[in-house]
Amino acid sequence: MAFTAQDVKNLREMTGVGMMDCKKALNESDGNIEKAVEWLREKGLAAAQKKSGRIAAEGIAYAEVFDGVGVAVEVNAETDFVAKNELFVDFTKNIALVVAKENPADLDTLMACKYPGSDLTVEQMQQEKVLVIGENIKVRRFVRYSTGFSVPYVHMGGRIGVIVNMELSEGLETKDEVVELGKDLAMQIAAMNPAYLDKSNVDPSIIEKEKEILIVQAKEDPKNANKPDNIIEKMVMGRIGKFYEENCLLQQAFVKGDKISVEQHIAEVAKSVGGKITITAFTRFEKGEGIEKKQDDFASEIASLVK
Repeated sequence: MAFTAQDVKNLREMTGVGMMDCKKALNESDGNIEKAVEWLREKGLAAAQKKSGRIAAEGIAYAEVFDGVGVAVEVNAETDFVAKNELFVDFTKNIALVVAKENPADLDTLMACKYPGSDLTVEQMQQEKVLVIGENIKVRRFVRYSTGFSVPYVHMGGRIGVIVNMELSEGLETKDEVVELGKDLAMQIAAMNPAYLDKSNVDPSIIEKEKEILIVQAKEDPKNANKPDNIIEKMVMGRIGKFYEENCLLQQAFVKGDKISVEQHIAEVAKSVGGKITITAFTRFEKGEGIEKKQDDFASEIASLVK
């Protein structure tokens, strides 16, 4: 019995199993969807899908540089305990290696890549880890910097992973001061979580909205009741400057410096090594960021057991 690409897609949606395994299951079952589901269950692949419905909000945010290619990845698991498991840690590091070597365009492409030292794809290996470790595991996101000079930083064993990408004058990548600068900036990004690299990267519409809010706040403050609009405007612009200082890396106060900005510190380091240093980009991944975690009501659970 023949089957179509739509059949493969339908089976994948039913089971959550990888595309290649769904295709193989349909081959083995002569295109019969129900038999294909049974085949996947017999092979243990559908068992992995049962776990895939559970929320994975723990895990590791990891950053590394491979042969000059900077990579940051986030791989999730259900518990912090599993996130410290050696098998899970190795899996995460190998995902970063695949990103560096294969340059996948997106998550689907990454999942179809060959897993290092195996004939399996990344997706198939992820399913293997689910079965072995016993928790839902999910590769969530990644970023890759193939040009420039990248410096990685992993905070608290994988709670936060940061990669800083710089453009340097030739020869500066070997300077200890430049490497130290990259590490300092990565640590600052981990701690201060800037939303933007520079104030020029902030969408003007965001600033206009911020100004509108601040003007209303200023006018409603009784202390400003008799102040003319031009004075309130100046006050608001001062607060916009504060917005930049809080949200833009280059305008932030350098945490290891003495009342200088990150931008000023970079200029000082560049001058000391006799070259040009430009921060072109950064990525900060925090594990579980934006994932709604399940809140277990243990009291209700225990009460239901003793009824």
